[in-house]
Amino acid sequence: MTTRINMYGVNPKALEGMMTLEAHFRTTTIEPLLRDLIKMRASQINGCAFCLHMHSKDARAQGEREERLHLLSAWRESSLYTPRERAALAWTEALTLIAQTGAPDADYEGLKGHFSEAEIVDLSLLITTINAWNRLAVGFRGQHPRAWAPEQAAA
Repeated sequence: MTTRINMYGVNPKALEGMMTLEAHFRTTTIEPLLRDLIKMRASQINGCAFCLHMHSKDARAQGEREERLHLLSAWRESSLYTPRERAALAWTEALTLIAQTGAPDADYEGLKGHFSEAEIVDLSLLITTINAWNRLAVGFRGQHPRAWAPEQAAA
């Protein structure tokens, strides 16, 4: 797969708003590991290898356990996630798949015991932003770094 456009090189000004949102998320009360889990779950759904590579690396650097990263796509069947994380992951799936889900009331109501209204806005913007990044990275065929060549995978 070949990158179609280097969006940062071609039009960095267009990405300034997205970068401002990313800076905002670092100031919220949503913990960094939860932000990475949210970004990873949306990226799994959207098939964004570039973002999965980036956010799994970020999560590991902050001490996230490998087993939680490996089981993230099956979080509903795992006891490794806290009730707060589960509420956020359900909302992540609901907004990422909004055409199918319509953002169900049950998923929204599930947030209320774990997040303030301001956090729900931040959480929803975080989910919206990672979905936008996913669409840009997948659409432009963004490439994650490779530590090995594909031919080594068969060896």
